[in-house]
Amino acid sequence: MFESLSDKLDLIFKKLRGHGVMTEENIKDALREVRLVLLEADVNFKVVKDFIERVRSQAIGSQVLQSLAPGQQVIKIVHDELVSLMGGGEDNSLDLAAKPPVAIMLVGLQGSGKTTTCGKLARYLKAQRRRPLLVPADVYRPAAIQQLKTLGAQLSMEVFDSRSDQDPVDICREALHYARTSGFDTVIYDTAGRLQIDEALMEELVRIKAAAEPREILLVADAMTGQEAVNVATGFDERLNLTGFILTKLDGDAKGGAALSIKAVTGKPVKFVGLGEKLDALDVFHADRLVSRILGMGDVLTLIEKAQSTIDLKEAQKLQHKLKKNQYDLEDFRSQLQQMKKMGSLESIMSLIPGMGKMMKQMEGAQPSEKELKRIEAIIDSMTREERANPGIINGSRRLRIAKGSGTTVQEVNQLLKRFAEAVKVVRHLQKIGPKGLLKGMGALRKGMPPF
Repeated sequence: MFESLSDKLDLIFKKLRGHGVMTEENIKDALREVRLVLLEADVNFKVVKDFIERVRSQAIGSQVLQSLAPGQQVIKIVHDELVSLMGGGEDNSLDLAAKPPVAIMLVGLQGSGKTTTCGKLARYLKAQRRRPLLVPADVYRPAAIQQLKTLGAQLSMEVFDSRSDQDPVDICREALHYARTSGFDTVIYDTAGRLQIDEALMEELVRIKAAAEPREILLVADAMTGQEAVNVATGFDERLNLTGFILTKLDGDAKGGAALSIKAVTGKPVKFVGLGEKLDALDVFHADRLVSRILGMGDVLTLIEKAQSTIDLKEAQKLQHKLKKNQYDLEDFRSQLQQMKKMGSLESIMSLIPGMGKMMKQMEGAQPSEKELKRIEAIIDSMTREERANPGIINGSRRLRIAKGSGTTVQEVNQLLKRFAEAVKVVRHLQKIGPKGLLKGMGALRKGMPPF
């Protein structure tokens, strides 16, 4: 998501940086282009109009025009106003400071990913040391109740035992009582959706709200629907007084209008964003980080948080020691691959590093795909412990056995061993030459050196 928006803004900013001296006419031309780009991204027309006016009033000030780098100043103003547009600086955390159990009600249209998001939110809360109860209150969609029970089993979390012949309001009321008497501190309601907003749906949700008294009513909105997501948000907010939003499918190829418009139109914050199908693919929303990614500045803080939550510090120190002692082997290599997979797709990780998103595009497939990473793991798994510790002993017959055991070819086994040997050389070289060597290493990647 945002790839097209990011590329077009980057072209505009390149022109701005190229001006040694800025005039009001230069700024007006640039903002005219920014306006068109935002409208093409399906951002609400009124939101775009107000945004451009705020940027223009700041950008034509004497402080900007007389500065040494006026182009950079304008870019900073655009950055800051985009952050403000999406609610940057405001508290968008969940309101859980109440007598337990705290009720959280998820609402939305069918197909927005509401049930899966219930599981993701439960997983997030469990990591925050809370004990959530999942409540399937959608009695209309076939298999909706079973879907939530399956997700609960995957997460080792309890799901309230509801049936499709029950009244949803009764389900929510009984679940709240059960949570109160069973030691749960949070209740997450998966309510019914429709293909579009209708009176019957809204009336049921209003009744559930009255029975459950939720502290949070979160609309799960599909970011892929663009401006329609904003219209849906307005409709739900008018009847339920939403407390916030969870935008799903932000990893898709939507234009981004929903993410940029929804806070400005409704006044309610985006609290979480869904970035994939897996149950760990739910991130707390940070406007400043998302804007940095849109403007090609990366998102180092999110990268650090992902690393801290998945990488074992002791293992990392152990690996560093083995590298210094020239003891790094295929066992360590496989362990690194597994830890990297926990952080998400390689593409998503690289997009968080400033400048690397564009480099990934330029490398045109030089980086390994998810499928290739799985193949590498299969090859390493087919080796004996001795072979992983000492790849030098892998002769022709061993390579044939490894290829058969992993469902690959001898050529692919040879390629892995060659790449591993070269990667070890690169890592050792970078250790010797220090931080500056990292830039040379990136240059080597650009020329098609092994990406492992």
